[in-house]
Amino acid sequence: MNKGRIIFLNGVTSSGKTSIVEALQNREDCYFYVVANDLFQEMVGERFLREDYWKHLSRVIILMYHTARLYSDMGHDVLIDGILVERSEISPHYRQLMDILADNPLSIVEVACPPEVCRARNIARGDRYETQSDEQLALMAEGIQYALRVGTDKYTPEECADAIVRALIK
Repeated sequence: MNKGRIIFLNGVTSSGKTSIVEALQNREDCYFYVVANDLFQEMVGERFLREDYWKHLSRVIILMYHTARLYSDMGHDVLIDGILVERSEISPHYRQLMDILADNPLSIVEVACPPEVCRARNIARGDRYETQSDEQLALMAEGIQYALRVGTDKYTPEECADAIVRALIK
């Protein structure tokens, strides 16, 4: 059985990852299962996250990568909506991702957006605090080997999805 593709959309909060996921899922020419930091974070429960956010989030992030591998091993294409941050609780995060998915076809896409645009989006959303993207950017893993970069300040989610399909799928 052929393994499914795994496309990791890596970017800070409000950079546009989830909007690109939705644009990809609305297409007729591809189908993906989605695993996302936000979805896996909900598995933990508020009490535990308040108690020790990074400890518990780090565990479910690793579970998310194993889930993506399982889908891929079963021949299904997967989108990961996440962020590769380096913190002591999950370090070396990027290396762990690469080890877990070493035998799977993985492409990492940088979802780029200027900090001032992310700050404005955070405020507009209301479920993020203004500087959350800046704080995540400061923690972003270094040396990531990107297959593609999409800029959500210049292109719509649909245009970013088109670029991903052209570069990584077709």
